[in-house]
Amino acid sequence: MKDLQEITIYTDGACDPNPGPGGWAAILIYRKKEQILSGSEFDTTNNRMELTAAIEALKALKEPSKINFFTDSQYLKLGITEWMPNWRARNWRRKGGKLANVDLWKALDENIQTHQINWHWVRGHSGNPNNLRVDNLARKTIPRR
Repeated sequence: MKDLQEITIYTDGACDPNPGPGGWAAILIYRKKEQILSGSEFDTTNNRMELTAAIEALKALKEPSKINFFTDSQYLKLGITEWMPNWRARNWRRKGGKLANVDLWKALDENIQTHQINWHWVRGHSGNPNNLRVDNLARKTIPRR
């Protein structure tokens, strides 16, 4: 079996106002190189941008990888590490009913399957250089009308 490529990913999403126009960004670091991804939507939420950043980062990978994934979103971190197994078991429903952003949670679930991922939460705006960079990139991509 081939050794998995090791990759570090930082993602962030932003919305101003929330809901409203939003942006997302990701930094992928591997083999001493960086790849920066970003995008935006005119009508969205901060949580949707957080999930979109994660999905797009994982979709950019060409082969199964070993990933250290950093996010400042508790919604993303807890959703993927704690809540998702129960949502799956309930056919993508919360205990209390409908699951918000189910389309993105399903897409994220699909994109994690071939990777070994260690999920890390970092406090936003706390001095982590790559978290600050990805936050800045996400905010810069927010479309202005």
